[in-house]
Amino acid sequence: MTVYFIDGQFTGKDEVKVSIDDRGYYFGDGVYEVIKVYNGQLFTEKEHIERLFNSAAKIHLSISHTEKELVEIVKALIEKNNLVNGHVYLQVTRGVSARQHHFPMPEVPAVLTAYTVEGERPTANMENGVKVKTVADIRWLRCDIKSLNLLGSVLAKEEAKQAGCEEAMLHRDGLVTEGSSTNMFGVKDGVVRTHPVSNLILEGITRQVVLQICQKLNIPVEEKAFTVEEAYEMDEFFFTSTTAEVMPIIQIDDRVIGNGEIGTITKQLQEAFTLETP
Repeated sequence: MTVYFIDGQFTGKDEVKVSIDDRGYYFGDGVYEVIKVYNGQLFTEKEHIERLFNSAAKIHLSISHTEKELVEIVKALIEKNNLVNGHVYLQVTRGVSARQHHFPMPEVPAVLTAYTVEGERPTANMENGVKVKTVADIRWLRCDIKSLNLLGSVLAKEEAKQAGCEEAMLHRDGLVTEGSSTNMFGVKDGVVRTHPVSNLILEGITRQVVLQICQKLNIPVEEKAFTVEEAYEMDEFFFTSTTAEVMPIIQIDDRVIGNGEIGTITKQLQEAFTLETP
């Protein structure tokens, strides 16, 4: 039986009940995180939990647990579900109240939900590389908040899937921002390039780890936006996320990247990232 955590208690999945008046259902009024688990151990949980609290603060949402308490809840879920490899999903909504756009007054308790998902490393794609499709970035201007409002990302991901691609590479006014659920990186003349941290992208935790690895390996990095046309001309390309890790991109739209094989720097980063995990 899969065990969930909701409304302050652990319960079986079949017993989970969510109110139709939850603001997460009505408005996507909440935030979430996904934390990777390797060999039963959390990876970068501190960074993920901190980002959850930061996202909540940006939408004036109070989480009724401390960061330490959330980590303990997540660890208990891993143990109760005997999770070896996979991830933990957490979301916090503004709570249950009558449908109205402004915040509930008086304030109602936030609703925390968490559960585990089994999943192995995407080894085949990591070894062979994937294709991505460019899609216009139509999302709102606070992409730095990991909110439940994901319809723009959903539409982009579906457009990419319909084109036989693994991910959408989003662009705003011709400048590449990020993927629908990933951060995008190009490599040109030995320099790793990626969009700088701003309101237009989510500062990915795996992105942070990769940039730290680049520093350790003395791989130069340029955090500067580049165009779609520049992306086509990159020597290597990859995207990162909690579940995708360091994922090589061998084709963007109908343009093969480099020689169509995984690049040397991308392989270096894949290997170094694996060494960072439990």
